[in-house]
Amino acid sequence: MLVHPNIDPIAVKLGPFAVHWYGLMYLLGFWLFWWFGLKRARHPQFQWPRERVSDFLFYGVMGVILGGRIGYTFFYNFEGFLAHPTVIFRIWEGGMSFHGGLIGVLAAIGWFGHVHKIRFFDIGDFAAPMIPLGLFTGRIGNFINGELWGAPTDLPWGMVFQRAGPEPRHPSMLYEAGLEGLVLFAILWWFGRKTRPRMAVSGLFLIGYGLFRTLVEFVRLPDAQIGYLYGTGWITMGMVLSVPMWVGGAALMLLAYRNAGKAGATQRT
Repeated sequence: MLVHPNIDPIAVKLGPFAVHWYGLMYLLGFWLFWWFGLKRARHPQFQWPRERVSDFLFYGVMGVILGGRIGYTFFYNFEGFLAHPTVIFRIWEGGMSFHGGLIGVLAAIGWFGHVHKIRFFDIGDFAAPMIPLGLFTGRIGNFINGELWGAPTDLPWGMVFQRAGPEPRHPSMLYEAGLEGLVLFAILWWFGRKTRPRMAVSGLFLIGYGLFRTLVEFVRLPDAQIGYLYGTGWITMGMVLSVPMWVGGAALMLLAYRNAGKAGATQRT
């Protein structure tokens, strides 16, 4: 049995100002996206100038923050929003949704593509391999905060979280950091090293995240204000939002390789 180290969520405090580890993890994720983005920008399929990577990161940061907060409020705390609409602005109280952040990033991709005259999936295929880096750092931030723990377990790596009571629990935020973060990054970075049909890398990201998140949801406790859905005792909002991702990702990959096959056949005739 392990015990959560109960880390102080505040990294640095200067008078009335406090810098939280969770915010620093977001900054680290954005920096990693930029650093690896500069490497990916040199890929023959993209050839992006350095300034374009920085510009896209700005659009992406806005999409993550606005989409993540709005998504959390509407997906996970809608009743609280109806009772107190100003809750949507209370970022200091916590609450960010990956699925909302993804919607925000998709909107950012659309606007960035419109401004720079780049096709939507050309941007998506560029960005997809770096997104798991932000997922990894964000889940480490959840671990530091001692939040998003899982169901009770008797496995040797079960962890006691101070705010969750004396029972050892699945450290589900670490499962997500490993699967949705490191493992998915490794898969996508390897897959994206070669030139792939348009939409293929984006599709693989959706498949990977959707499957990994769905698996972890079986041991991660749902948000208390929502609980399990439909009276099942096992279906969570995270599952409901993730299943369309891997289904849609599979459809994108099929379409990508079908279009590539048609293009190859046309070139041969």
